[in-house]
Amino acid sequence: MEKPELSDPITLRIPKDILAEIEKIAAACDRTRSWVMVRAFRKYLAGEGGDILNVAKGRAEIAAGDVHDMDDVLKEVDAIVRGKVA
Repeated sequence: MEKPELSDPITLRIPKDILAEIEKIAAACDRTRSWVMVRAFRKYLAGEGGDILNVAKGRAEIAAGDVHDMDDVLKEVDAIVRGKVA
């Protein structure tokens, strides 16, 4: 498997209790703290972080005028349901 491109090292201050949990997990998995933290970041980005980015994208689309009138959308859905549109 190809290794991902890595950033320069960053400094991150976290509560000691969280670091202790990360270290326990890393030891149990025979992995590094970085490995555990990257997995945690990926999970966050796939969930809550992804939701935040989707909302920001939607707001940008609205600001750019990329919108559809809800009444028009409902009429189109109704026409599809009634079989008037292929």
